[in-house]
Amino acid sequence: MGQSRGRPHRKGLVAEPVIQATDYHTAGEPFRIVTGGVAPLEGATILDKRRFALERLDDVRRLLVHEPRGHADMYGCFVTEPNDEGADLGVVFFHNAGYSTACGHGTIALVTWALESGLIAAVEPETTVVVDVPSGRLEAVASVRDERVERVRFTNVPSYVEARALEAGSLAVDVAFGGAFYACVESPLPVRKESLPSLIELGREVKRELEAGQEFVHPVEPELRDIYGVVFFERIDEGPPLRQRNVTVFADGEVDRSPCGSGTSARLALLDADGELPRGEELAHESIVGTVFSARVVGDVEVAGRPAVVTDIEGSAHRTGEHEFVLDERDELGTGFLLR
Repeated sequence: MGQSRGRPHRKGLVAEPVIQATDYHTAGEPFRIVTGGVAPLEGATILDKRRFALERLDDVRRLLVHEPRGHADMYGCFVTEPNDEGADLGVVFFHNAGYSTACGHGTIALVTWALESGLIAAVEPETTVVVDVPSGRLEAVASVRDERVERVRFTNVPSYVEARALEAGSLAVDVAFGGAFYACVESPLPVRKESLPSLIELGREVKRELEAGQEFVHPVEPELRDIYGVVFFERIDEGPPLRQRNVTVFADGEVDRSPCGSGTSARLALLDADGELPRGEELAHESIVGTVFSARVVGDVEVAGRPAVVTDIEGSAHRTGEHEFVLDERDELGTGFLLR
């Protein structure tokens, strides 16, 4: 906390670039969609494009995420071509520490933007949009009324339990995959804003201790690896619907304001394995700011021979602004800084 991580160099940017972006929020979590000013990402697959972004466009990520144009909790994406004709569009997600393999709130915002901007024709009452993300292919169904998207429900990649009852200090931690690996912990503190400084540091400690003890690697795609986030949850109501509140600390101490879409899938895998959530029944997953994703387990599948579940996550996104970002060649702060 409170440590500046310095000013990056500007290898990939020319003087006075103009980068266009449209901002949304999903359940309170920001999502900055790059809509212009950046050349198409190269690569045959979304994972190839993700590597290309890391190697060639990371200064753009920094410019859009770092202060003074962004902040330590900013999230965004590059829109790409899909892997093949089976999907409508592709996406590479980015955050304060790099490029994630999954982002549920971002998927909801991206589909909303694609339909409301006219990139994909919106048909009432529902429009299906298929999106290629780094962790796989997602089918989303948007509820449309009066040319506006009211809600988006997406079916996530298979989710499964990776490990149970691991030790991280005094905490017992379960790890599940929901597009990325999440450590799930019954929160030792109330999931409230006054607890955030302590939960951020605790999340960093849990991630550090777990990764020091073992590797977490997807059995099919080894590029999907490591602990991405720590989900601190608390039980509210046994329902129905089952209601839990959570805050997810991910990347480099970043705090998800939404209920965290891929983290919700990880929670569903654990709740299903424990018999706490009957098939098809709703988990009302509440965020630290009081917004809710509606989620459920809808089927079974296998991942490299291990049992997994199919999950649906539903939420809504809203446009917050249109932006043009520039980098003044005289600006000594370059692509910016992070204080946390």
